[in-house]
Amino acid sequence: MKNVLVLCTGNSCRSILAEALLNAKLGDHLTAYSSGVKASGRVNPSALATLSRHGLSTEGLHSKTIEALPPIRFDLVITVCDHAHETCPFFPGAPKILHVGMADPDGQGEAAFEATFNEIQTRLIPAVREALGV
Repeated sequence: MKNVLVLCTGNSCRSILAEALLNAKLGDHLTAYSSGVKASGRVNPSALATLSRHGLSTEGLHSKTIEALPPIRFDLVITVCDHAHETCPFFPGAPKILHVGMADPDGQGEAAFEATFNEIQTRLIPAVREALGV
């Protein structure tokens, strides 16, 4: 079982959506986590509503910093915003780093969250499959 970290700035929208989608779609092959380089401390309610609309669990999803993650080795670290990509910290074990940048839906309507959800499905999940060979 592989461990994957999705990293963004605030850990309130994109990385939360990606964590939930990766666990739902590839949970037989990996465990996904998310965090923010400067976590906001809150999950955007629209991100949770988007997941719920698609029948995905929101249980346990919360905004957190890297330091709050369990002390595990990550096989893959994915940055979903340019800021996280530029400030990506060092991780023990030299995991693969993958950047799949996407627009931040925060402060926008339902359509923006749906677009991000769809982008995760069409771009990020295939990139993870390829990077990890799953």
